Amino acid sequence: MSRPGHGGLMPVNGLGFPPQNVARVVVWEWLNEHSRWRPYTATVCHHIENVLKEDARGSVVLGQVDAQLVPYIIDLQSMHQFRQDTGTMRPVRRNFYDPSSAPGKGIVWEWENDGGAWTAYDMDICITIQNAYEKQHPWLDLSSLGFCYLIYFNSMSQMNRQTRRRRRLRRRLDLAYPLTVGSIPKSQSWPVGASSGQPCSCQQCLLVNSTRAASNAILASQRRKAPPAPPLPPVPALPVKNLNGTGPVHPALAGMTGILLCAAGLPVCLTRAPKPILHPPPVSKSDVKPVPGVPGVCRKTKKKHLKKSKNPEDVVRRYMQKVKNPPDEDCTICMERLVTASGYEGVLRHKGVRPELVGRLGRCGHMYHLLCLVAMYSNGNKDGSLQCPTCKAIYGEKTGTQPPGKMEFHLIPHSLPGFPDTQTIRIVYDIPTGIQGPEHPNPGKKFTARGFPRHCYLPNNEKGRKVLRLLITAWERRLIFTIGTSNTTGESDTVVWNEIHHKTEFGSNLTGHGYPDASYLDNVLAELTAQGVSEAAAKA
Repeated sequence: MSRPGHGGLMPVNGLGFPPQNVARVVVWEWLNEHSRWRPYTATVCHHIENVLKEDARGSVVLGQVDAQLVPYIIDLQSMHQFRQDTGTMRPVRRNFYDPSSAPGKGIVWEWENDGGAWTAYDMDICITIQNAYEKQHPWLDLSSLGFCYLIYFNSMSQMNRQTRRRRRLRRRLDLAYPLTVGSIPKSQSWPVGASSGQPCSCQQCLLVNSTRAASNAILASQRRKAPPAPPLPPVPALPVKNLNGTGPVHPALAGMTGILLCAAGLPVCLTRAPKPILHPPPVSKSDVKPVPGVPGVCRKTKKKHLKKSKNPEDVVRRYMQKVKNPPDEDCTICMERLVTASGYEGVLRHKGVRPELVGRLGRCGHMYHLLCLVAMYSNGNKDGSLQCPTCKAIYGEKTGTQPPGKMEFHLIPHSLPGFPDTQTIRIVYDIPTGIQGPEHPNPGKKFTARGFPRHCYLPNNEKGRKVLRLLITAWERRLIFTIGTSNTTGESDTVVWNEIHHKTEFGSNLTGHGYPDASYLDNVLAELTAQGVSEAAAKA
Protein backbone atom coordinates (compact mmCIF):
# COMPACT_ATOMS: atom_id res chain seq x y z
CA MET A 1 0.00 0.00 0.00
CA SER A 2 1.25 3.47 -0.80
CA ARG A 3 2.41 5.76 1.93
CA PRO A 4 -0.28 8.31 2.96
CA GLY A 5 -0.20 11.37 0.75
CA HIS A 6 2.22 9.83 -1.74
CA GLY A 7 0.05 7.24 -3.50
CA GLY A 8 2.05 6.09 -6.48
CA LEU A 9 4.48 9.04 -6.67
CA MET A 10 7.71 8.33 -8.51
CA PRO A 11 10.87 7.96 -6.32
CA VAL A 12 13.34 10.82 -6.51
CA ASN A 13 17.11 11.01 -6.29
CA GLY A 14 19.19 13.09 -3.90
CA LEU A 15 18.59 16.26 -5.90
CA GLY A 16 14.83 15.98 -5.49
CA PHE A 17 14.21 14.91 -9.11
CA PRO A 18 13.14 11.63 -10.70
CA PRO A 19 15.82 9.88 -12.79
CA GLN A 20 16.40 11.24 -16.29
CA ASN A 21 14.28 9.87 -19.15
CA VAL A 22 11.84 7.99 -16.92
CA ALA A 23 8.20 8.26 -17.94
CA ARG A 24 5.73 9.64 -15.43
CA VAL A 25 1.97 10.13 -15.49
CA VAL A 26 0.93 13.79 -15.18
CA VAL A 27 -2.14 14.61 -13.10
CA TRP A 28 -3.25 18.23 -12.65
CA GLU A 29 -5.07 18.90 -9.39
CA TRP A 30 -6.85 21.83 -7.72
CA LEU A 31 -7.14 22.62 -4.01
CA ASN A 32 -10.71 22.61 -2.69
CA GLU A 33 -12.14 24.38 0.34
CA HIS A 34 -11.28 21.39 2.57
CA SER A 35 -7.58 21.61 1.63
CA ARG A 36 -7.84 18.42 -0.45
CA TRP A 37 -6.16 18.20 -3.85
CA ARG A 38 -8.83 17.12 -6.35
CA PRO A 39 -7.77 15.72 -9.75
CA TYR A 40 -8.98 17.07 -13.05
CA THR A 41 -10.16 14.42 -15.51
CA ALA A 42 -7.67 12.82 -17.89
CA THR A 43 -9.23 14.70 -20.82
CA VAL A 44 -8.70 18.05 -19.09
CA CYS A 45 -5.12 17.11 -18.13
CA HIS A 46 -4.28 16.27 -21.76
CA HIS A 47 -5.62 19.69 -22.77
CA ILE A 48 -3.56 21.48 -20.11
CA GLU A 49 -0.40 19.63 -21.17
CA ASN A 50 -0.97 20.58 -24.81
CA VAL A 51 -1.30 24.27 -23.89
CA LEU A 52 1.72 23.97 -21.62
CA LYS A 53 3.90 22.78 -24.53
CA GLU A 54 2.97 25.87 -26.54
CA ASP A 55 3.19 28.50 -23.80
CA ALA A 56 4.36 27.60 -20.29
CA ARG A 57 3.29 31.03 -19.01
CA GLY A 58 -0.03 31.29 -20.79
CA SER A 59 -3.58 30.45 -19.73
CA VAL A 60 -5.78 27.40 -20.23
CA VAL A 61 -9.50 27.73 -21.01
CA LEU A 62 -10.99 24.57 -19.49
CA GLY A 63 -14.37 25.01 -21.17
CA GLN A 64 -12.77 24.12 -24.50
CA VAL A 65 -12.72 20.43 -23.49
CA ASP A 66 -15.33 20.17 -20.72
CA ALA A 67 -18.64 22.01 -21.01
CA GLN A 68 -19.10 21.88 -17.22
CA LEU A 69 -15.90 23.93 -16.76
CA VAL A 70 -16.83 26.82 -19.05
CA PRO A 71 -16.29 29.54 -16.37
CA TYR A 72 -12.80 28.31 -15.43
CA ILE A 73 -9.36 29.44 -16.61
CA ILE A 74 -5.98 28.24 -15.33
CA ASP A 75 -3.20 30.83 -15.24
CA LEU A 76 -0.01 28.78 -15.77
CA GLN A 77 2.20 31.59 -14.52
CA SER A 78 0.54 31.99 -11.13
CA MET A 79 -0.66 28.34 -10.99
CA HIS A 80 -4.20 29.28 -10.02
CA GLN A 81 -7.61 28.30 -11.29
CA PHE A 82 -9.83 31.35 -11.76
CA ARG A 83 -13.62 31.29 -12.03
CA GLN A 84 -14.57 34.16 -14.33
CA ASP A 85 -18.15 34.77 -13.18
CA THR A 86 -17.39 34.82 -9.43
CA GLY A 87 -13.71 35.75 -9.18
CA THR A 88 -12.98 32.65 -7.05
CA MET A 89 -9.33 31.53 -7.15
CA ARG A 90 -7.91 28.16 -6.18
CA PRO A 91 -4.30 26.92 -6.36
CA VAL A 92 -3.49 24.18 -8.87
CA ARG A 93 -0.53 21.82 -9.11
CA ARG A 94 1.03 19.41 -11.58
CA ASN A 95 1.66 16.06 -9.89
CA PHE A 96 3.48 12.94 -11.11
CA TYR A 97 2.70 9.25 -10.62
CA ASP A 98 4.02 5.88 -11.69
CA PRO A 99 2.74 4.84 -15.14
CA SER A 100 1.66 1.46 -13.69
CA SER A 101 -0.63 3.15 -11.16
CA ALA A 102 -4.36 3.79 -11.63
CA PRO A 103 -4.09 7.10 -13.57
CA GLY A 104 -1.58 5.54 -15.97
CA LYS A 105 -4.07 2.75 -16.73
CA GLY A 106 -7.06 5.07 -16.99
CA ILE A 107 -8.74 3.49 -13.94
CA VAL A 108 -11.06 5.71 -11.91
CA TRP A 109 -12.61 4.73 -8.56
CA GLU A 110 -15.77 6.63 -7.60
CA TRP A 111 -18.29 6.71 -4.76
CA GLU A 112 -22.00 7.46 -4.98
CA ASN A 113 -23.10 10.71 -3.35
CA ASP A 114 -26.49 11.61 -1.88
CA GLY A 115 -27.77 12.89 -5.21
CA GLY A 116 -27.10 9.59 -6.95
CA ALA A 117 -24.13 10.98 -8.90
CA TRP A 118 -20.65 9.46 -8.88
CA THR A 119 -17.69 11.34 -7.39
CA ALA A 120 -14.07 10.41 -8.09
CA TYR A 121 -11.79 9.77 -5.11
CA ASP A 122 -8.68 11.90 -4.56
CA MET A 123 -5.85 10.49 -6.65
CA ASP A 124 -3.83 9.09 -3.73
CA ILE A 125 -6.94 7.27 -2.47
CA CYS A 126 -7.77 6.02 -5.97
CA ILE A 127 -4.26 4.56 -6.33
CA THR A 128 -4.41 2.94 -2.90
CA ILE A 129 -7.77 1.32 -3.67
CA GLN A 130 -6.51 0.06 -7.04
CA ASN A 131 -3.38 -1.42 -5.44
CA ALA A 132 -5.49 -3.35 -2.94
CA TYR A 133 -7.89 -4.43 -5.68
CA GLU A 134 -5.07 -5.79 -7.85
CA LYS A 135 -3.71 -7.75 -4.87
CA GLN A 136 -7.21 -9.24 -4.45
CA HIS A 137 -7.62 -7.97 -0.90
CA PRO A 138 -11.21 -8.53 0.28
CA TRP A 139 -11.31 -5.16 2.02
CA LEU A 140 -9.26 -1.99 2.61
CA ASP A 141 -8.97 0.33 5.59
CA LEU A 142 -8.49 3.99 4.55
CA SER A 143 -7.60 5.22 8.06
CA SER A 144 -3.92 5.39 7.05
CA LEU A 145 -4.92 8.14 4.61
CA GLY A 146 -6.87 10.02 7.25
CA PHE A 147 -10.36 8.70 6.40
CA CYS A 148 -12.60 6.58 8.63
CA TYR A 149 -13.85 4.37 5.79
CA LEU A 150 -13.65 0.70 4.97
CA ILE A 151 -13.77 -0.48 1.36
CA TYR A 152 -15.39 -3.86 0.65
CA PHE A 153 -14.56 -5.21 -2.80
CA ASN A 154 -17.01 -8.13 -2.77
CA SER A 155 -20.01 -5.82 -2.36
CA MET A 156 -18.30 -2.81 -4.04
CA SER A 157 -19.24 -0.56 -1.16
CA GLN A 158 -17.71 1.99 1.21
CA MET A 159 -18.67 2.01 4.90
CA ASN A 160 -18.20 4.81 7.40
CA ARG A 161 -16.66 3.22 10.49
CA GLN A 162 -18.39 5.67 12.82
CA THR A 163 -21.91 5.89 11.38
CA ARG A 164 -21.89 2.41 9.72
CA ARG A 165 -23.46 4.03 6.66
CA ARG A 166 -22.69 2.34 3.37
CA ARG A 167 -22.34 3.85 -0.09
CA ARG A 168 -21.81 2.16 -3.40
CA LEU A 169 -18.50 2.50 -5.19
CA ARG A 170 -17.45 1.56 -8.67
CA ARG A 171 -14.34 1.08 -10.79
CA ARG A 172 -14.45 2.26 -14.36
CA LEU A 173 -12.08 2.63 -17.28
CA ASP A 174 -11.42 6.08 -18.70
CA LEU A 175 -8.78 7.81 -20.79
CA ALA A 176 -5.28 7.29 -19.36
CA TYR A 177 -3.59 10.43 -18.00
CA PRO A 178 -0.79 11.98 -20.12
CA LEU A 179 2.80 10.75 -19.92
CA THR A 180 5.91 12.90 -19.75
CA VAL A 181 9.65 12.17 -19.73
CA GLY A 182 12.52 14.21 -18.27
CA SER A 183 13.80 15.86 -15.11
CA ILE A 184 10.76 17.37 -13.46
CA PRO A 185 10.12 17.84 -9.71
CA LYS A 186 7.86 15.21 -8.17
CA SER A 187 5.21 17.90 -7.73
CA GLN A 188 5.02 21.33 -9.33
CA SER A 189 2.93 23.84 -7.47
CA TRP A 190 4.72 27.05 -8.57
CA PRO A 191 5.67 28.16 -11.18
CA VAL A 192 5.05 25.55 -13.87
CA GLY A 193 7.85 26.78 -16.11
CA ALA A 194 10.60 25.83 -13.64
CA SER A 195 13.08 23.27 -14.91
CA SER A 196 15.68 23.15 -12.14
CA GLY A 197 15.84 23.14 -8.37
CA GLN A 198 17.54 26.54 -8.19
CA PRO A 199 15.27 29.58 -7.89
CA CYS A 200 15.44 31.98 -10.81
CA SER A 201 16.35 35.59 -10.05
CA CYS A 202 14.78 37.17 -13.13
CA GLN A 203 12.20 39.92 -12.58
CA GLN A 204 9.31 37.76 -13.75
CA CYS A 205 10.09 34.87 -11.38
CA LEU A 206 10.67 37.24 -8.47
CA LEU A 207 7.23 38.68 -9.15
CA VAL A 208 5.64 35.23 -9.35
CA ASN A 209 7.37 34.03 -6.17
CA SER A 210 6.18 37.12 -4.32
CA THR A 211 2.68 36.41 -5.55
CA ARG A 212 2.96 32.81 -4.44
CA ALA A 213 3.94 33.82 -0.92
CA ALA A 214 1.02 36.22 -0.73
CA SER A 215 -1.41 33.60 -1.99
CA ASN A 216 -0.16 31.00 0.50
CA ALA A 217 -0.53 33.55 3.28
CA ILE A 218 -4.11 34.23 2.22
CA LEU A 219 -4.95 30.51 2.19
CA ALA A 220 -3.33 29.97 5.59
CA SER A 221 -5.26 32.92 6.98
CA GLN A 222 -8.51 31.51 5.67
CA ARG A 223 -7.82 28.13 7.24
CA ARG A 224 -7.17 29.80 10.60
CA LYS A 225 -10.30 31.92 10.08
CA ALA A 226 -8.26 34.96 10.99
CA PRO A 227 -9.76 38.44 10.61
CA PRO A 228 -8.98 40.07 7.24
CA ALA A 229 -5.89 42.22 6.94
CA PRO A 230 -6.35 46.02 6.70
CA PRO A 231 -6.74 47.28 3.14
CA LEU A 232 -3.63 48.37 1.28
CA PRO A 233 -3.34 52.02 0.25
CA PRO A 234 -4.37 52.78 -3.34
CA VAL A 235 -1.63 52.80 -5.96
CA PRO A 236 -1.53 54.14 -9.52
CA ALA A 237 -3.06 51.95 -12.17
CA LEU A 238 -0.97 50.57 -15.03
CA PRO A 239 -2.13 49.14 -18.38
CA VAL A 240 -3.01 45.46 -18.23
CA LYS A 241 -0.20 43.40 -19.79
CA ASN A 242 1.07 39.85 -19.59
CA LEU A 243 4.05 39.51 -17.28
CA ASN A 244 6.11 38.38 -20.26
CA GLY A 245 5.14 41.54 -22.13
CA THR A 246 3.50 39.81 -25.09
CA GLY A 247 0.21 41.71 -25.00
CA PRO A 248 -3.07 42.20 -23.15
CA VAL A 249 -4.19 39.47 -20.78
CA HIS A 250 -7.70 38.03 -20.55
CA PRO A 251 -9.83 40.61 -18.64
CA ALA A 252 -10.81 38.01 -16.05
CA LEU A 253 -7.19 37.00 -15.45
CA ALA A 254 -6.29 40.65 -15.03
CA GLY A 255 -8.59 40.78 -12.04
CA MET A 256 -6.99 37.67 -10.56
CA THR A 257 -3.42 38.89 -11.06
CA GLY A 258 -4.28 42.29 -9.63
CA ILE A 259 -5.64 40.75 -6.45
CA LEU A 260 -2.52 38.62 -6.03
CA LEU A 261 -0.14 41.50 -6.66
CA CYS A 262 -1.94 43.74 -4.17
CA ALA A 263 -1.89 40.92 -1.62
CA ALA A 264 1.87 40.62 -2.15
CA GLY A 265 2.29 44.29 -1.24
CA LEU A 266 3.81 45.13 -4.60
CA PRO A 267 3.56 48.77 -5.80
CA VAL A 268 1.51 47.80 -8.83
CA CYS A 269 -2.23 47.86 -9.48
CA LEU A 270 -3.69 46.50 -12.70
CA THR A 271 -6.65 48.19 -14.31
CA ARG A 272 -10.02 46.69 -13.46
CA ALA A 273 -11.65 44.45 -16.07
CA PRO A 274 -14.69 46.02 -17.75
CA LYS A 275 -18.01 45.08 -16.25
CA PRO A 276 -19.96 42.49 -18.28
CA ILE A 277 -23.10 43.72 -20.07
CA LEU A 278 -25.64 41.28 -18.72
CA HIS A 279 -28.85 42.89 -20.02
CA PRO A 280 -29.91 44.86 -23.13
CA PRO A 281 -31.17 48.45 -22.99
CA PRO A 282 -34.75 48.84 -21.67
CA VAL A 283 -37.40 47.51 -24.04
CA SER A 284 -41.00 48.77 -24.14
CA LYS A 285 -43.85 46.28 -24.23
CA SER A 286 -44.77 47.40 -27.74
CA ASP A 287 -41.28 46.39 -28.96
CA VAL A 288 -41.56 42.84 -27.61
CA LYS A 289 -42.74 40.45 -30.35
CA PRO A 290 -43.47 36.70 -30.58
CA VAL A 291 -40.74 34.52 -32.06
CA PRO A 292 -41.69 33.61 -35.66
CA GLY A 293 -42.25 29.92 -36.19
CA VAL A 294 -42.41 29.14 -32.46
CA PRO A 295 -45.98 29.01 -31.11
CA GLY A 296 -46.81 30.63 -27.79
CA VAL A 297 -44.83 32.91 -25.53
CA CYS A 298 -44.86 31.01 -22.23
CA ARG A 299 -44.52 27.48 -20.87
CA LYS A 300 -45.34 26.52 -17.30
CA THR A 301 -44.39 23.33 -15.53
CA LYS A 302 -46.16 22.04 -12.49
CA LYS A 303 -44.91 19.66 -9.87
CA LYS A 304 -44.99 16.23 -11.44
CA HIS A 305 -44.58 13.02 -9.56
CA LEU A 306 -42.44 10.33 -11.08
CA LYS A 307 -44.19 8.12 -13.57
CA LYS A 308 -45.29 4.82 -12.13
CA SER A 309 -43.59 2.76 -14.79
CA LYS A 310 -43.16 -0.97 -14.74
CA ASN A 311 -40.64 -2.54 -12.40
CA PRO A 312 -36.94 -2.02 -13.24
CA GLU A 313 -36.46 -5.48 -14.76
CA ASP A 314 -39.27 -4.90 -17.26
CA VAL A 315 -37.89 -1.50 -18.27
CA VAL A 316 -34.39 -2.88 -18.83
CA ARG A 317 -35.63 -5.92 -20.75
CA ARG A 318 -37.61 -3.61 -23.05
CA TYR A 319 -34.40 -2.19 -24.50
CA MET A 320 -32.15 -5.26 -24.39
CA GLN A 321 -31.64 -8.53 -26.23
CA LYS A 322 -30.36 -11.55 -24.35
CA VAL A 323 -26.81 -12.66 -25.19
CA LYS A 324 -26.33 -16.43 -24.96
CA ASN A 325 -22.54 -16.46 -25.38
CA PRO A 326 -21.11 -13.18 -24.07
CA PRO A 327 -17.52 -12.22 -24.94
CA ASP A 328 -14.75 -12.44 -22.37
CA GLU A 329 -14.55 -8.69 -21.66
CA ASP A 330 -15.44 -6.34 -18.82
CA CYS A 331 -18.91 -5.12 -17.96
CA THR A 332 -18.14 -1.41 -17.69
CA ILE A 333 -20.67 -0.96 -14.86
CA CYS A 334 -19.35 -3.49 -12.32
CA MET A 335 -15.97 -4.09 -14.01
CA GLU A 336 -16.40 -7.87 -13.68
CA ARG A 337 -16.05 -10.08 -16.75
CA LEU A 338 -19.25 -10.61 -18.71
CA VAL A 339 -18.66 -14.37 -18.61
CA THR A 340 -18.87 -14.28 -14.79
CA ALA A 341 -21.61 -13.13 -12.43
CA SER A 342 -22.47 -9.45 -11.97
CA GLY A 343 -20.59 -7.54 -9.30
CA TYR A 344 -23.98 -6.66 -7.83
CA GLU A 345 -24.65 -10.28 -6.89
CA GLY A 346 -25.41 -10.29 -3.19
CA VAL A 347 -26.21 -6.57 -3.21
CA LEU A 348 -29.39 -6.58 -5.32
CA ARG A 349 -32.08 -9.23 -5.41
CA HIS A 350 -34.55 -9.02 -8.29
CA LYS A 351 -36.96 -11.75 -9.15
CA GLY A 352 -36.15 -13.42 -12.44
CA VAL A 353 -32.78 -11.64 -12.89
CA ARG A 354 -29.93 -14.10 -12.55
CA PRO A 355 -26.55 -12.42 -11.89
CA GLU A 356 -24.91 -14.15 -14.86
CA LEU A 357 -27.44 -12.94 -17.45
CA VAL A 358 -26.00 -10.60 -20.12
CA GLY A 359 -27.91 -8.38 -22.54
CA ARG A 360 -27.14 -6.19 -25.55
CA LEU A 361 -28.75 -2.75 -25.94
CA GLY A 362 -30.81 -2.65 -29.12
CA ARG A 363 -29.43 0.38 -30.99
CA CYS A 364 -25.84 0.84 -29.82
CA GLY A 365 -25.05 -2.83 -29.20
CA HIS A 366 -23.14 -2.36 -25.92
CA MET A 367 -23.36 -5.33 -23.55
CA TYR A 368 -23.78 -5.44 -19.76
CA HIS A 369 -24.92 -7.74 -17.01
CA LEU A 370 -28.69 -7.46 -16.83
CA LEU A 371 -28.46 -7.05 -13.05
CA CYS A 372 -25.98 -4.16 -13.47
CA LEU A 373 -28.39 -2.25 -15.71
CA VAL A 374 -31.23 -2.93 -13.27
CA ALA A 375 -29.08 -1.47 -10.48
CA MET A 376 -28.21 1.58 -12.60
CA TYR A 377 -31.85 2.20 -13.52
CA SER A 378 -33.04 1.74 -9.92
CA ASN A 379 -30.58 4.39 -8.80
CA GLY A 380 -31.78 6.99 -11.33
CA ASN A 381 -34.96 8.88 -12.09
CA LYS A 382 -36.95 5.71 -12.83
CA ASP A 383 -38.87 7.43 -15.61
CA GLY A 384 -38.98 4.51 -18.02
CA SER A 385 -35.91 5.62 -19.98
CA LEU A 386 -32.45 4.08 -20.00
CA GLN A 387 -29.10 5.63 -20.94
CA CYS A 388 -26.16 3.55 -22.14
CA PRO A 389 -23.27 4.23 -19.72
CA THR A 390 -20.72 3.77 -22.53
CA CYS A 391 -21.96 5.85 -25.47
CA LYS A 392 -24.73 7.79 -23.62
CA ALA A 393 -27.39 6.70 -26.14
CA ILE A 394 -30.85 7.25 -24.64
CA TYR A 395 -33.65 4.70 -24.89
CA GLY A 396 -37.12 6.06 -24.28
CA GLU A 397 -37.86 9.65 -23.21
CA LYS A 398 -35.53 10.99 -20.57
CA THR A 399 -37.05 13.35 -17.99
CA GLY A 400 -35.42 15.31 -15.19
CA THR A 401 -36.17 16.66 -11.74
CA GLN A 402 -36.60 20.36 -12.48
CA PRO A 403 -38.83 22.15 -9.92
CA PRO A 404 -42.04 23.82 -11.14
CA GLY A 405 -41.72 27.23 -12.77
CA LYS A 406 -42.30 29.35 -15.87
CA MET A 407 -40.40 29.84 -19.14
CA GLU A 408 -41.14 32.90 -21.32
CA PHE A 409 -39.63 33.76 -24.72
CA HIS A 410 -39.98 36.69 -27.13
CA LEU A 411 -38.13 38.92 -29.59
CA ILE A 412 -36.44 42.17 -28.59
CA PRO A 413 -35.21 44.80 -31.12
CA HIS A 414 -31.50 44.56 -30.27
CA SER A 415 -28.63 42.62 -31.80
CA LEU A 416 -26.11 40.35 -30.13
CA PRO A 417 -22.36 40.75 -30.79
CA GLY A 418 -21.57 38.65 -33.83
CA PHE A 419 -25.12 38.94 -35.20
CA PRO A 420 -25.31 42.62 -36.22
CA ASP A 421 -28.35 42.37 -38.53
CA THR A 422 -30.40 40.00 -36.41
CA GLN A 423 -32.85 40.64 -33.60
CA THR A 424 -32.51 38.74 -30.34
CA ILE A 425 -34.58 36.00 -28.72
CA ARG A 426 -34.82 36.57 -25.00
CA ILE A 427 -35.71 33.65 -22.73
CA VAL A 428 -36.79 34.32 -19.14
CA TYR A 429 -36.79 31.44 -16.65
CA ASP A 430 -38.51 31.90 -13.30
CA ILE A 431 -38.55 29.27 -10.56
CA PRO A 432 -39.71 30.07 -7.01
CA THR A 433 -38.43 28.48 -3.82
CA GLY A 434 -40.31 25.41 -2.68
CA ILE A 435 -40.21 21.99 -1.05
CA GLN A 436 -38.26 19.10 -2.54
CA GLY A 437 -40.24 16.20 -3.92
CA PRO A 438 -39.49 12.45 -3.78
CA GLU A 439 -37.26 12.72 -6.86
CA HIS A 440 -34.95 15.30 -5.24
CA PRO A 441 -31.87 14.83 -3.01
CA ASN A 442 -33.66 15.67 0.27
CA PRO A 443 -37.45 15.08 -0.03
CA GLY A 444 -39.53 17.31 2.22
CA LYS A 445 -36.72 19.83 2.73
CA LYS A 446 -36.94 23.41 1.45
CA PHE A 447 -34.91 24.38 -1.61
CA THR A 448 -33.77 27.88 -2.59
CA ALA A 449 -33.88 29.48 -6.05
CA ARG A 450 -31.21 32.19 -6.33
CA GLY A 451 -30.87 34.61 -9.21
CA PHE A 452 -34.34 34.21 -10.71
CA PRO A 453 -35.73 35.35 -13.04
CA ARG A 454 -32.78 34.41 -15.25
CA HIS A 455 -32.48 36.04 -18.70
CA CYS A 456 -30.84 34.15 -21.57
CA TYR A 457 -30.23 35.13 -25.20
CA LEU A 458 -30.22 33.55 -28.67
CA PRO A 459 -29.88 35.12 -32.13
CA ASN A 460 -33.14 35.18 -34.10
CA ASN A 461 -31.89 33.11 -37.02
CA GLU A 462 -32.81 29.63 -38.22
CA LYS A 463 -30.42 27.83 -35.89
CA GLY A 464 -31.30 30.07 -32.94
CA ARG A 465 -35.00 29.30 -33.38
CA LYS A 466 -34.17 25.59 -33.62
CA VAL A 467 -32.33 25.82 -30.30
CA LEU A 468 -35.32 27.62 -28.78
CA ARG A 469 -37.75 24.90 -29.88
CA LEU A 470 -35.53 22.21 -28.36
CA LEU A 471 -35.06 24.22 -25.16
CA ILE A 472 -38.84 24.36 -24.83
CA THR A 473 -38.93 20.56 -25.12
CA ALA A 474 -36.14 20.25 -22.56
CA TRP A 475 -38.02 22.60 -20.22
CA GLU A 476 -41.21 20.55 -20.50
CA ARG A 477 -39.20 17.39 -19.76
CA ARG A 478 -37.74 19.12 -16.67
CA LEU A 479 -34.16 18.97 -17.93
CA ILE A 480 -32.99 22.62 -17.84
CA PHE A 481 -32.54 22.91 -14.06
CA THR A 482 -32.22 20.54 -11.14
CA ILE A 483 -31.71 20.76 -7.38
CA GLY A 484 -28.18 20.29 -6.11
CA THR A 485 -25.11 22.15 -4.84
CA SER A 486 -24.11 25.43 -6.49
CA ASN A 487 -20.61 25.46 -8.00
CA THR A 488 -20.61 29.23 -7.58
CA THR A 489 -21.56 29.62 -3.91
CA GLY A 490 -21.28 26.08 -2.52
CA GLU A 491 -24.88 26.30 -1.31
CA SER A 492 -26.70 22.97 -1.22
CA ASP A 493 -30.41 22.30 -1.81
CA THR A 494 -30.67 25.06 -4.40
CA VAL A 495 -31.74 25.28 -8.06
CA VAL A 496 -28.77 24.86 -10.41
CA TRP A 497 -28.24 24.53 -14.17
CA ASN A 498 -28.34 20.97 -15.48
CA GLU A 499 -25.71 20.43 -18.22
CA ILE A 500 -27.41 22.56 -20.91
CA HIS A 501 -25.43 25.79 -21.14
CA HIS A 502 -27.13 29.14 -21.71
CA LYS A 503 -25.86 32.59 -22.64
CA THR A 504 -26.78 34.96 -19.82
CA GLU A 505 -24.55 37.90 -20.85
CA PHE A 506 -26.05 40.17 -23.53
CA GLY A 507 -23.57 42.69 -24.92
CA SER A 508 -20.14 41.10 -24.34
CA ASN A 509 -18.43 37.80 -23.57
CA LEU A 510 -16.16 38.72 -20.67
CA THR A 511 -17.34 35.85 -18.48
CA GLY A 512 -17.68 33.23 -21.21
CA HIS A 513 -21.48 33.38 -20.93
CA GLY A 514 -22.08 35.85 -23.77
CA TYR A 515 -21.41 36.66 -27.42
CA PRO A 516 -19.64 36.56 -29.80
CA ASP A 517 -19.21 32.78 -29.62
CA ALA A 518 -19.24 31.16 -33.04
CA SER A 519 -19.52 27.60 -31.70
CA TYR A 520 -22.19 28.13 -29.03
CA LEU A 521 -25.28 27.15 -31.03
CA ASP A 522 -23.65 23.94 -32.25
CA ASN A 523 -22.40 23.16 -28.73
CA VAL A 524 -25.80 23.60 -27.10
CA LEU A 525 -27.43 21.47 -29.81
CA ALA A 526 -24.93 18.73 -28.94
CA GLU A 527 -25.74 19.12 -25.23
CA LEU A 528 -29.46 18.86 -25.97
CA THR A 529 -28.88 15.74 -28.07
CA ALA A 530 -26.94 14.22 -25.15
CA GLN A 531 -30.09 14.71 -23.06
CA GLY A 532 -32.21 12.96 -25.68
CA VAL A 533 -33.66 16.23 -27.02
CA SER A 534 -33.24 16.56 -30.80
CA GLU A 535 -35.36 16.85 -33.92
CA ALA A 536 -34.26 13.36 -34.93
CA ALA A 537 -35.39 11.94 -31.58
CA ALA A 538 -38.75 13.70 -31.92
CA LYS A 539 -39.32 12.07 -35.33
CA ALA A 540 -38.19 8.62 -34.17
